[in-house]
Amino acid sequence: MKYSDTIIDNHIKNTHPLFRVVRYLVWLFTPKFEVIGKENLPEGAAVLVGNHSQMFGPVAAELYCPGKHYTWCISDMMEKDKVAEYAYKDFWSKKPAAVRPFYKLLAHLIPALSQLIFTNADTIPVYRDRRLMKTFQLSSEKLSEGAKVVIFPEEYEEYNNIVHHFQRGFIHTAKYYYRQSGEAIPFVPVYICPELKKFVIGKAISFDPDNKTDEEADRICNYLQDAISELAYSLPRHRVTPYPNVSKKDYPFNEKM
Repeated sequence: MKYSDTIIDNHIKNTHPLFRVVRYLVWLFTPKFEVIGKENLPEGAAVLVGNHSQMFGPVAAELYCPGKHYTWCISDMMEKDKVAEYAYKDFWSKKPAAVRPFYKLLAHLIPALSQLIFTNADTIPVYRDRRLMKTFQLSSEKLSEGAKVVIFPEEYEEYNNIVHHFQRGFIHTAKYYYRQSGEAIPFVPVYICPELKKFVIGKAISFDPDNKTDEEADRICNYLQDAISELAYSLPRHRVTPYPNVSKKDYPFNEKM
């Protein structure tokens, strides 16, 4: 696979030169994903929901997700004064105790680079303060342009050996978009498999605006968690890269429990 085979649009061509260098190096040293199930991807606006797979989910989305797309990114990684604390807690705090001091140091070395990367990539900032509605507004604007929005909503509580439970808040994207456009957005399950180098797209489920929001969040999240799991189970035996950055010896296999 050539670097030119990745998703490179006019936006990427006009980004900061250092970001373009970093993007190429990330492509060079990470798995080259094959996209499977493109026929399941709806035309036009849709929300793709996948397993985070540590850094591999966002990387695979940036480089290989078909069509114009924007990935949700926690705003802390775009604001230099918040990067170190968030990066250590979310990425490296589960590492073995012996190496945690190294990762704590690393977290304090990356803020400027993190801000540059995540503000140049095709991202939508996810705010957890009074700016929260801006996340849904920006997402709705991108969907209205016919783009895809990519979300990795896992939290730390395990759902099964494939995915962790999903945070429910992202469902409000569909509610906000419906109010703006009158259209029910489809949610598409995606399984990211670094070991087999697969980016697997499953069959979509559509938002039902007539349901209560809490019930709809449960219905859609349960479907997506199960659908992503089934995509993983359908592949040859492999180790699943989990959301928490734990030791590789603790990675589970894709075997039905």
